[in-house]
Amino acid sequence: RLGGSTPAEGLDCSGLIAHVMGEAFRVRFPRTSEEQALVGAPVSRHALSAGDLVFFNTTGRPNSHVGVYLGENRFVHAPTSQGVVRIESLTQDYWARRFEQARRLIARAD
Repeated sequence: RLGGSTPAEGLDCSGLIAHVMGEAFRVRFPRTSEEQALVGAPVSRHALSAGDLVFFNTTGRPNSHVGVYLGENRFVHAPTSQGVVRIESLTQDYWARRFEQARRLIARAD
């Protein structure tokens, strides 16, 4: 649901991210995808790791949609038009053309 920030009322893409960050890490996270796109460190599409945030331009505005990268070119997100949280492929034409950037929130200990 557009503007939704809890599972009970429905989640939009950035609401899903803010909710997960609050539940998993007990941190208050920015609410909008535009604000979320300023957090963490930039990472190239070719260096993505599970847990990185992936941002898309779906409305003519940079970073207007966000999801979480899962690995193997897959990401999870809450598309408001479809009504369910789901997994999609970054290689799908729609998402590949709209990919904007990725951000890493947690440093990797390699």
